[in-house]
Amino acid sequence: MLKKSSSLFAVLAVFATLVMGVACAQSDLGITTKVKAKLATDSTVKATQINVDTTDKVVTLSGTVNSEAAKEQALALARGTEGVADVLDNLTLIAPQSAEAGRTVGQVVDDASITAAVKTKLMTDSVVGALKINVDTKDGVVSLNGPVKSQTEKDTALRIARETNGVKDVRDNLVVQSV
Repeated sequence: MLKKSSSLFAVLAVFATLVMGVACAQSDLGITTKVKAKLATDSTVKATQINVDTTDKVVTLSGTVNSEAAKEQALALARGTEGVADVLDNLTLIAPQSAEAGRTVGQVVDDASITAAVKTKLMTDSVVGALKINVDTKDGVVSLNGPVKSQTEKDTALRIARETNGVKDVRDNLVVQSV
């Protein structure tokens, strides 16, 4: 009898896991995660420049892109993501030369390295929901933008950015949102 109960419990646990997995995949957070993953793996799109927010299955893309091709690809990837009802385009097209005018290649590379380092540290931290935080760096000054769930998450993200090598200053544009 105990063996039958254990088997039934195992079957129910697997079923509950599958149901939760499907439900989470269709949630706004699940959709945001899937869109960000698609953007991150695409060679045309610079995912670090694009912020993804989802409300009621409507995805809003905001931030900057360096070409019309990158903009169209980002929109197509978002529209092609399972569970997306609509995509709002708030992307701004900037020419790479105007965005980097007056800066050396070394400065641009340093800023990109800093952005990548901060993003990586945020992604590996258990307190910070890094997928919603946009990281931008210019001349060693890091800007953190986006929603956070608590003051603790905000403080942790700011501390991580400040402690990253090469960061001269951190601009706090994080907004604590109650859940």
